[in-house]
Amino acid sequence: MRQPRQHLTAATALLLTVPPLLWAGNAVVGRLVRELVSPLTLNFIRWLLAFLVLLPFAAAVLRRGSPLWPHWRRYAVLGLLGIGCYNAFQYLALQTSTPINVTLVGSSMPFWMLATGLLFFGQRVSRREVVGALLSMAGVLLVLSRGQWSQLLALRLVPGDVYMILATIAWAFYSWMLSRTAEPAGVRQDWAAFLMAQMVFGLAWSSLFAAGEWGVGAAVIHWSWPLAAALVFIVIGPAVLAYRCWGAGVQRAGPNAAAFFINLTPLFAALLSAAFLGELPHWYHGAAFALIVGGILVSSRR
Repeated sequence: MRQPRQHLTAATALLLTVPPLLWAGNAVVGRLVRELVSPLTLNFIRWLLAFLVLLPFAAAVLRRGSPLWPHWRRYAVLGLLGIGCYNAFQYLALQTSTPINVTLVGSSMPFWMLATGLLFFGQRVSRREVVGALLSMAGVLLVLSRGQWSQLLALRLVPGDVYMILATIAWAFYSWMLSRTAEPAGVRQDWAAFLMAQMVFGLAWSSLFAAGEWGVGAAVIHWSWPLAAALVFIVIGPAVLAYRCWGAGVQRAGPNAAAFFINLTPLFAALLSAAFLGELPHWYHGAAFALIVGGILVSSRR
């Protein structure tokens, strides 16, 4: 059955623009601290601190009579996909790839979102959505080639690119589950409770992954003020605020339309890299932005 098409309002567009900005910052920060903390340990500490930040606002969802527990299987899967796998794979990717490369690979989200909806959720794909995906991916390829299409022929995937592809597939399934299943009463109306319901299980998954990292001797952590500042940012911004905005935006606009906003992430990453790493943006970043926004508008029109 085809999902009813939602209308993309200005407020919804703003909601879906905030997460790519914060996730671009997360990629830059994750790259900067890669020598200070190992990736799976970073993911665990991030969500442990986010859990403590959110606890005063959503403690009720953890009580014995909470509507969370009858639906624990669903939230265990959401926590695995959206908190455990996606973020762990991203931090692993940043060990061998730059923030712009990581976010560019993540910008294949429209393809994975459409494919996941078609193959696993019975969602038909319209011509308009295909055209929008092509426009958006053209913008991604323009940045990837740095304005010279011949460079695409020399493109080689590094391990970080593969990790990011796996992260993107996990996020596509996560977003479709958000859209296609209803939240229980008591969780649906409260964004903090909804995020906590995922976080409690996601924290359990990430702790298992971090334990495995320590078990094989691959873990490292060097406490310092730069690491503390990085943790403050990734906890408040990408871990809490971005998830709040993304969840609300997906429920309003639908996963297909929301997926195109992911392609704003590499453009924000380029701007942040210019600000913090001294890498200045070029003309093709502006051209790619126009293509990506065009893809969003085409795909979301009635």
